[in-house]
Amino acid sequence: MTGVSESDGSVTLDLLKKKMADFAKERDWDRFHSPRNLFLAMVGEVGEVSEVFQWKGEVPKGLPDWKEEEKVHLGEELSDVLLYLVRLSDICGIDLGQAALRKIELNAIKYPAPVKGSESV
Repeated sequence: MTGVSESDGSVTLDLLKKKMADFAKERDWDRFHSPRNLFLAMVGEVGEVSEVFQWKGEVPKGLPDWKEEEKVHLGEELSDVLLYLVRLSDICGIDLGQAALRKIELNAIKYPAPVKGSESV
C-alpha cells in the first residue's frame, strides 16, 4: 500500500504510519513514544471525542443538525485518535491493517450472519 490513490483520494495506513514516524523523528520525539505513553495519549484523545458528543443526546447518522465547525472539530479529534493508534501499532510492531482484517474474520465466526428466513435475536 502506498500513500494517496490518485483515482479516489483514499489514504492508507502505511501512509499515515510513515507520516507519523517522520513527524516524530523530525521533532526528536521517538524517545517519548513508548507503547505506554502513546496508549495513554490516545486514551486522552478518546476523552476529547467523548466531550464532543457530551450533552448532545442521540444524534442521527451524518450529523445533519451539527454546524460545520462542530463536524470539523469532531474530525480533528477522531484524527488524533487514529494517528495515535497508527503510531502505537507501529511502535508495537503490529500490522494494524492485517490485525483488523483478522479481527473481522474472527467476529464473523463469533457472530455469524442470520440465515435468511430465520428469526433474528
